[in-house]
Amino acid sequence: MTDYKRIIANNISELRKAVPYTQAELAEKLNYSDKAVSKWERGESIPDVVVLKQIADLFGVTVDYLLEEVHPLRGTMQSVPRQLKRNRILITGLACMLVFLIATFVFVVMDLATAVGGIWLAYVYCVPICSILLIIFNSIWGKKRLNFAFISLLVWSILACIYLTIGNYNNWIIFVIGIPAQVIILMWSGIKARFKKKD
Repeated sequence: MTDYKRIIANNISELRKAVPYTQAELAEKLNYSDKAVSKWERGESIPDVVVLKQIADLFGVTVDYLLEEVHPLRGTMQSVPRQLKRNRILITGLACMLVFLIATFVFVVMDLATAVGGIWLAYVYCVPICSILLIIFNSIWGKKRLNFAFISLLVWSILACIYLTIGNYNNWIIFVIGIPAQVIILMWSGIKARFKKKD
């Protein structure tokens, strides 16, 4: 009789390590505890069908792949998670570069059409917009703990935009607003989610 617990355990472990994710990171993506992932990888329990599908989708493989002991294209399949991660990084980078392309277009058109100064601020405004994109894409694909760094970047870049837009460089006091905001972000990042499923 086929030992599906052991086969699934080995496949989940190999795919997780190929990305690489820690057990805690995989658990967070599936909304389970790291203890549950550890049990799956030791073959003590099997994830239900819905979770198997989530795992397969996360790693870019089929559910059949998780149930098979021998993988004829093992080298190819092992590279799928890395390629998936690379593609996600490239998509995020492309989205941010699109923002800078639009800013460049605005800069060139405004510079040619008017003699107004300060058009270079279009590039400064790109930073908070890119921060928002990073938060969105990281929430979908990345390590959610990184969002706190992106939120910090968003807060400080918005303050910088306001400071540079006002144009009175003696108004540096506006950055004081960022101090309690940063403390709140740091405290928020220390709160751990306790809503993970046990098994």
